[in-house]
Amino acid sequence: MIVGAAVVEVYIHGSRSLKEKRGVVRSIAQRVRNRFNLSVAEVGGQDTWQRAVLGLTVAGSDAATVRGVLDRAERFIEELHLAEVRNVDIEIVDMPHQEGIWDPDDPDDES
Repeated sequence: MIVGAAVVEVYIHGSRSLKEKRGVVRSIAQRVRNRFNLSVAEVGGQDTWQRAVLGLTVAGSDAATVRGVLDRAERFIEELHLAEVRNVDIEIVDMPHQEGIWDPDDPDDES
């Protein structure tokens, strides 16, 4: 299993309150979720009016595909023109996974 995570720092020009900023962040997050079917959360900058840090995660079976989804999501955020993307950090992790046959009658098989 391949897990990809991106941290996207954005600057929201013209935001004069936390309420305005949250509206923009909510809009970005919902659009990214709908377009790319990945998880999005605000993970930093919650107490600032113009800065937000978004965390994006996606899982798959191929590192190139996972990386591609995160790259496209970052470009999509930029193309929305709701906020300026200031910094992006992407990490791809290969989680070890060994497939086996699950036997529900085997008392030693705790899966």
